[in-house]
Formats: sequence, structure tokens, C-alpha cells
Amino acid sequence: MNRTVKNTLIAIGIPTLYALGLRILFGIDDWSKLFTVMSITFLLLLPTIVGILAVYLSSAEKAKSVAYSIFIPWIPVFLFLILTLMLAMEGWACWLMILPVFLIAASIGGLIGRYLRAKKKVNRLNISLLVLLPFFIGPIENIIETVPGTYRAYTFIDINAPAEKIWDNVTRVNEIPIDQDKGYFTRLLGFPRPVKAELNFEGVGAYREAVFTKGLVFHETVTEYEDNKKMSFTIKAYPHEIPSTTLDKHVVIGGAYFDVLNGTYELEKLPNGINRLHLYSHFKMNTTFNFYAGWWGKWIMKDIQNNILQVEKRRSENEK
Repeated sequence: MNRTVKNTLIAIGIPTLYALGLRILFGIDDWSKLFTVMSITFLLLLPTIVGILAVYLSSAEKAKSVAYSIFIPWIPVFLFLILTLMLAMEGWACWLMILPVFLIAASIGGLIGRYLRAKKKVNRLNISLLVLLPFFIGPIENIIETVPGTYRAYTFIDINAPAEKIWDNVTRVNEIPIDQDKGYFTRLLGFPRPVKAELNFEGVGAYREAVFTKGLVFHETVTEYEDNKKMSFTIKAYPHEIPSTTLDKHVVIGGAYFDVLNGTYELEKLPNGINRLHLYSHFKMNTTFNFYAGWWGKWIMKDIQNNILQVEKRRSENEK
């Protein structure tokens, strides 16, 4: 094995193994009070260190290149992605959400590594201390109490149909064939798709059950009701009802980090016989990086809502 190949394997292999080792340690349930995967330490610091190592361990000649320093850290990130998927440590949904952050942070780390590689005074002891940094930062971050953030996802659709017909399709949604399912984004993430919704009666206190595939059920209780105008309801998903293979534990609905709280349908009469159907929901995120998780949560909820609204529009306009 020539020296160039050996250096490349070291520059890629060590950061990959470091990331994998940290993921294993941060995923140990008994250590959850010290370390957790759902933390800024893991989301930002880990890929930054991976980037630093990838460039610092490269040859001095290669480390001089800015392009090399930006993109070579992506290789251990993608290898880490593949390994965690193969070992069932992470789900595809989680990786799609965190990959942009990992790649950006790794590139920033690569540029830092380039600087450190050029600085003669930086030695292996300094790099070793850098590698241990997550074990000091992680427990400090865990001490800080997270403040749950509540977010609102709002969607609407215009429907050319009588209010009574629209409302019938709102309160009770008959089984949705897969060819009517337009939730492409949530399907890409591997989220369950909507199947049907049943309401036992029209009025406050009514129970509505929204059934999704893969065992996900939203248990809804009507809190406000005006026939053909408005229906508000609380939403509860019970994690113990959802098979462990349905969703990654970090994004399971009703779990420690993500929960849907309530929803509201409102029907607004527009000119020319058009009715606008509004649908909004509130959901809760409980992480130390709600600024990022909340954005993804809103995107996911809007995709689910738009999908259901399109089904209700199609049925209201086309079915007799």
C-alpha cells in the first residue's frame, strides 16, 4: 500500500470510526442523563470535529486546497450515514433531516482543520483534547432544561362545492386509496400515510379517530363545533400503540421530542360559490435545537394537512 492511499484511508477511516463510536456512546440509554443524540453537541459539534479530523489527518499538500477541505469531510459523513442505517442505529427520516446540517458543519470543520494543519504549533495532544470535547459539552448541555416550543402549521384549499358536502368529507374521511395519496414528502421520509377518519357524532365532546398506516392512530376529541363552519379538536397519539418499526424513536409522534396537540377545520364562504377550507394544527417540539427541529416539524405537518385537504377537495367536487 503506497503512502498516498494509506494517508487517504487514515483521513477518512478515523473520522468515520470516531463518529460511529460517539453515536454508540451517545445512544446508550443508561447514559441519557449525560449524553443524548438529540442535542446540539451531536448535531453540530460531532460533524465539525469529523471535518477537522478529515483534513488535519490528510497530507499537508492536500490540506492546502480549499475545495479539498470543504468536500473531503463529506466522505466520512456519508460512510457514517450508511453504517448507522445498516446497523439500524438511525432511520432514513432522521438522516434526511440532519444531513444538510452535518454536511455544512463538516465543511466548516474541514476549513478549521486546514487552518490547524498549516499552524505548526498545533500538535496531536491538542487534537486529542478536541476529540474529547463532546464528552465535556454533552453533560453541560443536558443540565440545561429544554423549553418545549409550540408551533402552528396552517394550510388551506379552495373548493367548488356546497358547504354541506365539504363538511361531510371533513368530519368523516372514507378510506383513502394509495393512488389518491399525494403526501410525497412525508412518504419520502417514511412517515405513515392517512387511511381514514371516523367521527361518532357531530358536536362538542365527540370522538374522532384518524387512522394512518403502520399502526399510527390520532385520537381526537372535539372541543368546539359549528355545523358546516368550524370544528376544533385535541389530538393525542400514544407511542405504545405504534410499532417500533414504524418511526425512528427520535421522531415518533407523541414521544419525548415531537407531539401534535390540536387541530382546527374552518370553512369560509367566498364569492362565486367557492368555499375555502382552512386547516391548522399546533404541535410541540422538545429539543435543544428547536430552531431547526421546529422548521422540519412545520414542513411535515403542512405536507400531511395539504394531502388530506386535496383528498377532501377531490371528493367534494367530483363525488355525487
